[in-house]
Amino acid sequence: MRLKTSLAIALSSLLLGCQSTYQIDEEYRSKLKIPASWQYQHTSGPVKPSWLGQITEPQVHQLVTTALSSNLALLQLALEIEVAKQQLVVSGSALWPTLDISLDSVRRKSSSNTFSTEHALDLKVGYELDLWGKLSEEERQANLTVMASLANYQQQTHNLVADVVISWFAVIEGQTQQQLLNERLAVVEQNLDIIESGYRQGLNSALDVYLARTELNNEQAKLAQQKSVVETRVRKLERLVGEYPSGLLTVDAPLPLLDSTLSTGLPSTLVSRKPSLLASWYQLLAQDAALAFAHKQRFPSLKLSASYGPSGEQLDDVLSFSAAGWSLLSSISAPLFNAGKLAAREEIARTQLKSLELQYLNNLQDAFSDVENGISAEVALKKRYQETLIAEKNAQLAEQLSFEQYQKGLVSYTTVLDAQKRAFDAKSSLISIKNELIKNRVELHLALGGDFQQTEPKDVNNDIG
Repeated sequence: MRLKTSLAIALSSLLLGCQSTYQIDEEYRSKLKIPASWQYQHTSGPVKPSWLGQITEPQVHQLVTTALSSNLALLQLALEIEVAKQQLVVSGSALWPTLDISLDSVRRKSSSNTFSTEHALDLKVGYELDLWGKLSEEERQANLTVMASLANYQQQTHNLVADVVISWFAVIEGQTQQQLLNERLAVVEQNLDIIESGYRQGLNSALDVYLARTELNNEQAKLAQQKSVVETRVRKLERLVGEYPSGLLTVDAPLPLLDSTLSTGLPSTLVSRKPSLLASWYQLLAQDAALAFAHKQRFPSLKLSASYGPSGEQLDDVLSFSAAGWSLLSSISAPLFNAGKLAAREEIARTQLKSLELQYLNNLQDAFSDVENGISAEVALKKRYQETLIAEKNAQLAEQLSFEQYQKGLVSYTTVLDAQKRAFDAKSSLISIKNELIKNRVELHLALGGDFQQTEPKDVNNDIG
């Protein structure tokens, strides 16, 4: 049942060649505004496939391969696709004739106490004429459900690959932060030795010693916490690839600086490229078919049946078809009164269709928002990195100068601690921003609907772009 007053979606023809005539309700026309370009200008040109191939570390590709074959959530989705395919077979079978065979035996006793036995072998053919296209709509609904399941599976595959890559880099970021804390701890220990030596010589106060010891204890606590963070991230990565979360997976790779650019394509192409949008669209079309089926349930049905087979008192006669007969029956039925049940089912289907219309438009707006946010976040992150890099250089100079002035008695030890903390925070921020850039880029690939298309790693710069 099509909605009469409607606005055709011009982009529906792009949806993997889907030739549906479904139209979005006129009421929602104003909510379907696709801009000609992204608000935040970025590199133009079509979205490039195989973004995963731009990572040179072979461990990533190995983990992705393992995840695609062992991730339990993805395996469960694959089974749901098989269920949908079998449901398509069930729905499609209604368009074909049915053929049944039956062998009946009846033994009777007459009033004269005589017994008789009769056997019958019947071949029965049944067929319902699809006069109104009701059965075809049911099959169309099942077919579109399969297509939605396949698109959803593809989206979940993309999500899984992105999660594996993001988690892998998160482990590297955590390990790099842990290494920085080890370096920081070595500096604090060295400072404590110097201050305690100066205290014994009467050059430093007891307060400086206590402050240095407190700083050492704080850094040791931070290091213990960071080790726990790394182990947690490793376990998450192990779970994604379908392995036991032992926390023993070894990751040994540097954290690269992402400075490449990314082609984002046009907003209009996102509709036909992103699997989650395709899945939402196919669900909408499937519900449209469900509405048509519910409407046509109120129409008459015409069924034909025929039977052929012999009967007789001896089983041998039955099996030899020596006394075969046939019959042909046609029947037409139409609902007259059902207390509004069929009308209510049709109204339910129509309401669900309108709900899915809104859901599709909402998903579409979310998809555009994800891309816009990803582009603007990348611009901001690159700016943050450059500013933090300058701050880190200044903080290093201030750290060196403050300790030299402290040894000369020109500043207090709290000034040294503050300068060292600023230098450490700047270095730690640079590491975090590197990982945020990578995470945002992967999520931007995901938002753009880019296919990872796993390939052998190439000998190129280790960046994602």
